[in-house]
Amino acid sequence: MKKLLIIFLFYSLYAKEIIPSAIYTSVGFVSDFIVYENTLYVGNDMGAVDIFDIKTTKLVNQILLPPLTSSMNQIIPADILSVDYLNGKVLILSVGNDSYRNVWIYENYMLKQIINEDYKLTLKEARFVNDEQVVFATLDSDVILHDMREKYSVYKTHVSNSAMGDMTLSEDKTKMIMADESGAVKIIDIKSSDTIKTHYSQNVDNIYKVAYSNGVILTAGQDRRVGVYQNTQEPYYIKSDFLVFCVGISPSGEVGVYSSGEENVLQLFNTKTKTKYDRLVGHTKIINQIKFISEKEIFSSSRDNKILYWELN
Repeated sequence: MKKLLIIFLFYSLYAKEIIPSAIYTSVGFVSDFIVYENTLYVGNDMGAVDIFDIKTTKLVNQILLPPLTSSMNQIIPADILSVDYLNGKVLILSVGNDSYRNVWIYENYMLKQIINEDYKLTLKEARFVNDEQVVFATLDSDVILHDMREKYSVYKTHVSNSAMGDMTLSEDKTKMIMADESGAVKIIDIKSSDTIKTHYSQNVDNIYKVAYSNGVILTAGQDRRVGVYQNTQEPYYIKSDFLVFCVGISPSGEVGVYSSGEENVLQLFNTKTKTKYDRLVGHTKIINQIKFISEKEIFSSSRDNKILYWELN
């Protein structure tokens, strides 16, 4: 107890506000992004994936999706929902006609469609499992494992009766961590679609975002709670004074961050001691993505055209 008190006092005395080290400007409102080595891939609502050189912050390439024709016979851009990267391939999920989804693979400067509106899927996220398979999660909490090479679904499993809030994959891509509007968090085996474990205890309302690393799960809740689940400790939650729209977690699982307050600040905390410390200040809109690329580096985006890069002391 004395040691925890000393840690709390230390962080309280030396906590500070950190401003972004770099800002990347997309052509549209950012929906999702992925970082690979020195490259940042950003999906937006203008039907483009902007590709940035991280070191120079300059736009070096752009993937453009075919536009849509609206019911009023107008040409409109395809809204991109999620972006992923694996071994030279970019996976893109976009909204198509009648709100059904399209899924694309971009490789060797060529764009190929692997799912179109004829499938009548209402996907929310798409992620690579390996070079041959991708996993989809639908708004209705169905999980689909799709084989790109054979062009068929290995399975389609309904995992919850509540609408899906968010999902992420484990580092080795063997497990999906999926949260829904009931406040439950499920750990799902991707190969079999079996639910390995379900957590119920820390959120009592819709979960907007879920983050996972090194056995630690964080949730961002409409109930103003940040849920924390760890393998070796009792789960707990941190109470915020405003809706928690987004969370992120470092590779070690020891550093957590969540959107805090109406000023769209990012609050850092230690997942083991529950201690809050530095705050990241710079966003002006609701934060929708937070991703660590190391223990000391974070990228985050909000409902505008900015992606911010932070360096932690």
